[in-house]
Amino acid sequence: MIVDEKYMYRCLRLATNGKGFVSPNPMVGAVVVYDGKIIGEGFHHEYGKAHAEVNAIASVKDKSLLKESTIYVSLEPCAHHGKTPPCAQLIIDNQIPRVVIACLDPFPSVSGRGAKMLQDAGIEVAIGVLEQEALALNKEFFTAQKKDRPYIYLKWAQTKDGFIDKARPEGETPQPTPISNDFFRMLVHKKRARVPAIMIGTNTAVKDNPSLTTRYWYGKNPVRVILDRQGRIPQDYTIFDGNVETIIFTEKEPLSDIKNVTCIQVPFDEDLLYNVFATLKKRKIISILVEGGRELLQSIIDKRLWDEAFIEISDITFGDGVRAPIIAGHILNEWKWEASRHVHIRLA
Repeated sequence: MIVDEKYMYRCLRLATNGKGFVSPNPMVGAVVVYDGKIIGEGFHHEYGKAHAEVNAIASVKDKSLLKESTIYVSLEPCAHHGKTPPCAQLIIDNQIPRVVIACLDPFPSVSGRGAKMLQDAGIEVAIGVLEQEALALNKEFFTAQKKDRPYIYLKWAQTKDGFIDKARPEGETPQPTPISNDFFRMLVHKKRARVPAIMIGTNTAVKDNPSLTTRYWYGKNPVRVILDRQGRIPQDYTIFDGNVETIIFTEKEPLSDIKNVTCIQVPFDEDLLYNVFATLKKRKIISILVEGGRELLQSIIDKRLWDEAFIEISDITFGDGVRAPIIAGHILNEWKWEASRHVHIRLA
């Protein structure tokens, strides 16, 4: 088991290279071992491209060694035809005699079928090596499959005296209120680059006119998701610039002929958030970063629809303004950088 864990750790490390690029697929790593040595390895690079097992097997120079090797995979090999052929069949075709799997895939087209397909072909299959670590690695994927909604991250910055926005006079130029320091702003953009979508409400859009892009970190811009019940956001605002895919949920007649903007009509009732998140999951968005104002954040908190929260507490004070949301959970991490404190919370 100790030997199996060593190679499975390598699979998990390889898998993380796909973060931010493989969604809505899970991150997966694979390692081929012959006579105590790694002779091939790979990971899932990008959604729609070759899976980890394909890349690992392809990297083996002497394919004759596969008949006496073990392949380690951080997630059950697929047994269905999707954007790529089934990896379980590839393993069978290459006559690999032993497969070690960290955890089974909850996806209905796969769950247990890949392992059974391998066993039916006479291959020795071991399941559950570093299972908890593998489940944690793909928590977003598993949450989307089991709860029919994206994995939901909350983020906000607040002042030392508990405000997330200052009191704004009528007619003030729309722009974000500076609270975060440069380092925390960079961390937020890093998180943006690693989730497929980012979400705000009407007030944040109208007051801040944000771009919601990854300007301070390398990576893809997330899909912009906006709640705009009455269609209050001016059409000359940045979210309508067509540079980033944007989804607007509204009760109004959907806007038309705006490049890269999709409007979805939904009732803004008690089930709004459930319906919005279920719709996003159907659109293959498996995680989302909510950077909205107090009303949106507190609604999600009160309905216990969140999974993790990142809160920056700055040393500056406002004295008045919009109060920060009230949240309670299990503190995962807490640290300081210069004059700001960062708190990472998980839903208890």
